[in-house]
Amino acid sequence: MSEAEKRNKTRPELLIPASSLEVLKVAVIFGADAVYIGGEAFGLRAKAKNFSMDEIREGILFAHDHGAKVYITANILAHNEDLEGVRAYFEELRPLRPDALIISDPGVFTIAGEVCPEIDIHISTQANNTNYGTFQFWHALGAKRVVTARELSLEELKEIRRRIPAELEMETFIHGAMCISYSGRCLLSNFFTGRDANRGACTHPCRWKYAVVEETRPGEYLPVYENERGTYIFNSKDLCMIEHVPELVESGIDSFKIEGRMKTALYVATVARTYRRAIDDYLSDPELYHGHMDWYLDQISNCTYRQFTTGFFFGKPDSSSQIYDSNTYEKEYTYLGIIGGQNADGLYRIEQRNKFSVGEMIEIMKPNGENTKVQVKRILNEEGEEMASAPHPKQVLYVDIGQSAADKYDILRRKC
Repeated sequence: MSEAEKRNKTRPELLIPASSLEVLKVAVIFGADAVYIGGEAFGLRAKAKNFSMDEIREGILFAHDHGAKVYITANILAHNEDLEGVRAYFEELRPLRPDALIISDPGVFTIAGEVCPEIDIHISTQANNTNYGTFQFWHALGAKRVVTARELSLEELKEIRRRIPAELEMETFIHGAMCISYSGRCLLSNFFTGRDANRGACTHPCRWKYAVVEETRPGEYLPVYENERGTYIFNSKDLCMIEHVPELVESGIDSFKIEGRMKTALYVATVARTYRRAIDDYLSDPELYHGHMDWYLDQISNCTYRQFTTGFFFGKPDSSSQIYDSNTYEKEYTYLGIIGGQNADGLYRIEQRNKFSVGEMIEIMKPNGENTKVQVKRILNEEGEEMASAPHPKQVLYVDIGQSAADKYDILRRKC
């Protein structure tokens, strides 16, 4: 059997983002083989909640206890003043033994190799990895994995796989938000707000509404239209490859990466559960995968998204990949909270995320694919006082939804 055939028989990794320790645990329970997280510095999601060292330690222990891996992002494009801090940060991370560091900057790469050579290094998509020569370059320097640029077609990915060493892993984004700029190398945020997208502080100006001003008529804003459909000219649809799992598996991609390190637990659970089942179904029996397609498509639309596209996988995107009339998400469900166990009276503890009331019908979302409708019978606050509703975000509550209805880490949600 050839190396390509052997690789095609291998189960690809499902790599899920986590914005917090709570979301990391949900990702693992709902099917992630690995999660990627950011510490409190040097990652490209400064607005994400990110992890303290204690949370990183707990997250790694939890993931490893459940057979999953943890990768930590350190993928800023570093300036001179960053380098001493990077070295100190890696020295703190070293004893925690994350499974890999995700890096884009050669200087940061060098420091990681000096400080923690026993930790694998993955090369971030921010490094613009668009050809097999780049992959070979990073492999020669000791990288374990390279994340492909999002601008590559499926045929280009296959050629890279054919031309790189079998032991060099290839990771590819298959779902989530698409950046308007090449491999995320955007300057708009820095120009407009002084917050640098390449140092973790993007304000997402690609989602904003734009107009044109003619220099002799200041203050007169002329709308920008594309076929009279709207003015959100940079606003891309979200990537979704749930209908193309066979092509992804057969291409030899080692890790299927989901975008979304600022997303909620509901989003993470929904996407992880759907892709987990799709991958497993296909590897078990391709006919099973095709037979469940309606379920995948229904489930993947249960979380927030901006319509779907296949990105660059089957050729360069055209105008149908953009959303010109709006910058809002589609939303079918509201996230209510995560089951955290039961008290002595059999009520479930949750930290509430959105308002719900006694008497409402809600759903319990389970890792195995089941969605169970239940009625909220009682709501108590931490002091044991009865409440008619739960109006305060992040309030700790105890709810009666039936004593055998839920398990720890199940998600509570409500149809919009």
